Amino acid sequence: MMDSGPKRFENMNVIPLIDVMLVLLAIVLMTASFIVKDNLNIELPETSNTQSYVPQEDEKPIHFSINEHNEYFVDEKPQNIDSIKAFLQTLNSEQAITLQVDKKADFGTFVSLVDALKGHELNNLTILTKSQSE
Repeated sequence: MMDSGPKRFENMNVIPLIDVMLVLLAIVLMTASFIVKDNLNIELPETSNTQSYVPQEDEKPIHFSINEHNEYFVDEKPQNIDSIKAFLQTLNSEQAITLQVDKKADFGTFVSLVDALKGHELNNLTILTKSQSE
């Protein structure tokens, strides 16, 4: 008579588990870049005739931001316009700068920052927008 006890488990198929882990890894990697850029919750204005911004390999841009409450940020650290002007004096005229402004921010706040940048001859400026969905 044969043994009617529990059947012994001798090997396990791990390929479906590897597939699941690769899918989870892909999802984490895709969403990680969105999490990093969304710290200030700036809603960029939409445009239909813009080009994608891809920084050069040797280029480390300084990020200036203005949120919907007209507050200035330099690399996500809150600043006022006077401290920004003092900081701009220390920069090289070839320094790459990206500017992102919330679409609800006052135009005068934007103009003040651009005027300060141009006053220090910082012309390597990229203004970030998002593409209009059609």
